[in-house]
Amino acid sequence: QVQLVESGGGLVQVGDSLSLSCAASGRTFLGYAMAWFRQVPGREREFVAGINWSGGTTYYGDFVKGRFTISRDNAKNTISLRMESLRPGDTAVYYCAARQSIGVVTTTQYDYWGQGTQVTVSS
Repeated sequence: QVQLVESGGGLVQVGDSLSLSCAASGRTFLGYAMAWFRQVPGREREFVAGINWSGGTTYYGDFVKGRFTISRDNAKNTISLRMESLRPGDTAVYYCAARQSIGVVTTTQYDYWGQGTQVTVSS
């Protein structure tokens, strides 16, 4: 079992930056690919970014367009999502997810999920 706890969400203005963190506990972190998803009411959960077990390979949703950066610290069992040039369309609940695999998938086929953290971008 893996527990994931997100933090760092909040209310920001258009163009601002924000960093989200996800702390993992319960089992070894190394064997898991990690990802961030987001969801708004009435819509499906959307892949934002993913990182493989070693941190050597990253993936991003098409809408990111170089604005976000995902990273992981295996020594601290954490992953982060640095978001820049935020837009109102980035408003969503952001979820951290873990998949017992060395590789990332962009679907919601992840084994563990956090409770989510709200990000609101105001114009």
